[in-house]
Amino acid sequence: MTLAPETTDLKVELRLSGEWFAVCDLDALLPGRGVAALLPGGRQAALFRDRTGALFAIDNRDPFTGAAVLSRGLTGTHRGRPFVASPLLKQRFDLASGQCLDDEAVRVAAYEVRAA
Repeated sequence: MTLAPETTDLKVELRLSGEWFAVCDLDALLPGRGVAALLPGGRQAALFRDRTGALFAIDNRDPFTGAAVLSRGLTGTHRGRPFVASPLLKQRFDLASGQCLDDEAVRVAAYEVRAA
């Protein structure tokens, strides 16, 4: 017996200016790994799916270096808060709010995200 990989027609969507914008297939998000998505106007979002299936989206640009790399960071949790650590200088960003966990004066944009 051969098992086929599970597929779905669900899309990951971000709310941008009050409208939902499809950015990728849900299957493109593997738990614990990020994906970068190009948004209208040239911005980028870093998309994540955790092991429970929860979806997160934050700005992909690391505010400490200016590089678009947060989608390539390491994910984890700190005091129950999911975060991604920048692969460059290792600052951690809360995936739900975009708040930097290492410098309270810094945050990145966080997007409302859904699978539809």
